[in-house]
Amino acid sequence: MILIQAEQLSKTYRTGEVESTALKSVSFSIQAGAFAAIVGPSGSGKSTLLNLIGCLDHPSNGSLLVCGSNVTTLSRTEAAHFRGENIGFIFQDFNLIPVLTVFENVEYPLLMVRNWPAEKRRERVLQMLEAVGMSEQADKKPDQISGGQKQRVAVARALVGEPKLVLADEPTANLDHDTAYRILNLMKQMRDNFGTTFLFSTHDPKIMQEAEQTFILEDGYLSAAGGKQ
Repeated sequence: MILIQAEQLSKTYRTGEVESTALKSVSFSIQAGAFAAIVGPSGSGKSTLLNLIGCLDHPSNGSLLVCGSNVTTLSRTEAAHFRGENIGFIFQDFNLIPVLTVFENVEYPLLMVRNWPAEKRRERVLQMLEAVGMSEQADKKPDQISGGQKQRVAVARALVGEPKLVLADEPTANLDHDTAYRILNLMKQMRDNFGTTFLFSTHDPKIMQEAEQTFILEDGYLSAAGGKQ
């Protein structure tokens, strides 16, 4: 099943009378359950493409289907609901809420977008913390755990709502070599266990080596696509 289908996707930003085109007629598809990466140097359009797929922005031209829905026509409210139902996010700077515990950070998306009773929320959060090896740190605050542990919490938070798709923007940028590999292996394990599709935006060679499908962006153009051999 195709989870993401982009056809002639373009994005132009306007500042006054100045136009800047970040994406230029990009077309590609990603199957459900993929472990895929969009790679390229800074300024190549990676984050723009991730924002379009994540319904954080609208394309200027082209079509984009995500999880079977045409996301190019969604209103702001509809896009927020769609994200909550279908998409998880992992960021390079973790984006954990400093005043909340590890448990509360993972629970937070369920409070925002899911009408689950407290006991069901608790059961799901504990399941995810166990899956990422963070059960013993559940009561700690983000400033009491390491960078690698913070990213484990971010993975749990992204997956707690059972999304079909997880978008990860430079998820290993702030991690050392060994920790980055452990986090990548953890995400592959989560994909295998839960069937979640992972799509990365990165210029990290470690992710390029691990990705089963790679899309290369250069100056807004999709110049090549391939898979792990």
